[in-house]
Formats: sequence, C-alpha cells, structure tokens
Amino acid sequence: MPGIQEAHLVNLAFILVVGLIAGTLSGIVGFGSSIMLMPVLVTVFGPIQAVPIMAIAAIMANFSRILAWRREVDWRACAAYSATAIPGAAMGAGTLLILPPRLIECSLGLFFIMMIPARRWFAAHGLKIRLWHLALVGLPVGFMTGIVVSTGPISAPVFLAYGLVKGAFLATEAASSLAVYVSKVVVFRTFGALPWEIIVEGLITGSSLMGGAFLAKRFVIKLDPERFRLLMEAMMLISGSAMLWAAAKGAP
Repeated sequence: MPGIQEAHLVNLAFILVVGLIAGTLSGIVGFGSSIMLMPVLVTVFGPIQAVPIMAIAAIMANFSRILAWRREVDWRACAAYSATAIPGAAMGAGTLLILPPRLIECSLGLFFIMMIPARRWFAAHGLKIRLWHLALVGLPVGFMTGIVVSTGPISAPVFLAYGLVKGAFLATEAASSLAVYVSKVVVFRTFGALPWEIIVEGLITGSSLMGGAFLAKRFVIKLDPERFRLLMEAMMLISGSAMLWAAAKGAP
C-alpha cells in the first residue's frame, strides 16, 4: 500500500535525524544514543524488535568511535575487561526475558546514581582500578549489559575509575562495548530474534549514529578533562533517574 510505504519512509527519516543527534551526543560522552533512540524505535517497530535493532546500531556506533579515536584505544584495558564481560553479556542476554523488568530498572538506576559519589571517592583518595580489577568486574557488568539495551552507563564508571578520559575513554569503552554487543547479537540470532529485516533496519539506524560519532570529535577535543568528567556524571544521573522513573511508572 502506498500510504503504508510513505509512512514507513517518514518514520525512517525521523529515526535517521534522531540517530544523528543521538550519535553526536554519545560520541561526546561515550553513551546516550539508546536513551534517545529506544523510545522512537519502540514506537515505530515495537519493543520486541527495537532491542535487536538497537544492538546492531550500537555495534556500528561503537565501531565508528573506535575509528575516530583509533590511536588512543587502551587495548590492554579493553582485553582485560572483555575477557570476562563477553561471556557475562551472553548470559545476560539469555536471561533477558525471564527477569522482572521493574527490578532490573530499579537496580540499575540506583547503580548509575551511586557510581557518581563512588567515582569521586576513588578520585579523592587517589585510587584507581587496575587491569585485574577490570577483569574482575567484567563478568557482573557484562551480565548487566546483556540484560539492558545500553552498556555505556554501566561500563563508563569502570573505565573512568581506571583513569581514562576524553578520546582514550571513548575509544576504549567503545572497543569493549563492541565486543559485548557482538555477543548479544549472536545470542539474539541464535534464538531467532534477528531476522534479516531486523538486520537491515539496524544497519539503517546505525548509519546515522556513525555520522554523529565523527561530528562529535571536534567537540570532545575542546573539552578539558574535568568538564568531561562532570558531563559524564550528569549523563549517569540522567540515566539513573530515567531508570528509576520507568520502574516507578510501571509499578502497579
């Protein structure tokens, strides 16, 4: 039907515009694209299709951030974290459908917010996460990121505590998140939740996120490290508050 096709094209155009804005924002702070895009994807495609579409788009977004900051990736930190985060993400994606959504949203919302004073406490006492700490926390953090759509608000405090900022943070977090998202997509594909039409929609959505990631680089270069950290904390506060609001809204 022509009317249905026209409406679909309008929806795709709107997704591309929102994706470009979300890609630019997430390219500056390292995450946030799913926070902006997921409501749009759920409205257009429905919640069941929106999650795997966002997973594919996130792979493309993280890959673009790696390309934009390829010379600043801390591959040792990425390897230490990914070694345990990848199997953790696979387990989390596999249990996604059996956990109460409100419990997940409430727990993660509190986690995001509590990590703000925790990071400041670490910084005030001159403490930093080491490589073996990254491997230790990779499994539980990977499990949580396997359950939720966005990995950034969960993994960001870990890499900030390791001491990474600006381009090094963006590139290393993206490389680690890329591995986690690939693990999630494999699980989705295994359970039949990733047909070819979903893959195509994910590629279209991801193309706009990739464009935004390269636009963001000029803004990140101008940020001093402390302002970058404050911006990250603001995003974690917004993410945590949004999770708690969603949990409260869904409560009977």
